[in-house]
Amino acid sequence: DVSSPKHGKVDPDNMPHVGGNTWAGGTGGRDTAGLGGKGGPYRLDAGHKVYQVSQAEKDAVPEEVKRAAREMGEKAFKRRLKEIQMSEYDASTYERFSGAVRRQVQSLRIILDNLQ
Repeated sequence: DVSSPKHGKVDPDNMPHVGGNTWAGGTGGRDTAGLGGKGGPYRLDAGHKVYQVSQAEKDAVPEEVKRAAREMGEKAFKRRLKEIQMSEYDASTYERFSGAVRRQVQSLRIILDNLQ
């Protein structure tokens, strides 16, 4: 069961963590920032293979946990914007322009990685 969203512990060795509710950047778990899980406050990619919980499990997260996760994610987003000296308007403008060329940038990254 999910209880309350949190960032989670940071693994100094960046080992892959699947399931549970301890590690930030894990996959398929609950309550912590990561990918493929449920009840976490925001997505956090630590670069590992993603294990996805079912949509039914995600839908079963209580509304108060979803609300708390959204609030925590929003606070983290605003804190990050402040750190990089961006306004919410700047962020939405950046996202609009970035989103328009996202596929092309990804393709270019793949080409450059292969050339290296």
